[in-house]
Amino acid sequence: MAISTNTHLNFRGDARAALEFYQSVFGGHLTVVAYGDFGMPKELPDADKVVFGQVTAESGFTILAYDVPSQAVAPAPLTATTRENGVTLTGERFFVAVGGDTADEVSALWDKLSDGAEIVEKFGPSAFSAGFGMLTDRFGVTWILQVNAAHAG
Repeated sequence: MAISTNTHLNFRGDARAALEFYQSVFGGHLTVVAYGDFGMPKELPDADKVVFGQVTAESGFTILAYDVPSQAVAPAPLTATTRENGVTLTGERFFVAVGGDTADEVSALWDKLSDGAEIVEKFGPSAFSAGFGMLTDRFGVTWILQVNAAHAG
């Protein structure tokens, strides 16, 4: 069983530039998927923003990032992570991202970590992974658990 933990950064529109910068510093492979790639109409303001981004280097460096949807950008910062109209909204600057090789091993971790947690997005298949879920644990830490898989797009 191989499990990894990575930092997941949350940006307000500049995730792509940040990821490109991190790739220039650490090298490796850059993956950037926009909301529009997952079906958001191209004319909407966030269609070109990053819904899933990652830099992975042979050195072992991995960092994930996305752009918080603009509907989450409000005059007062959000204080929690919520799900509205199929979009995850957060005011947090980072998540802890845990990845595993199979849905079975990640699901077992999900079952344990979700004890006493607030479920933001239930663990299950997603457009970019065989298994993905988000929760805020009983200590207030927001976690993303996912099956490590390359995006097919």
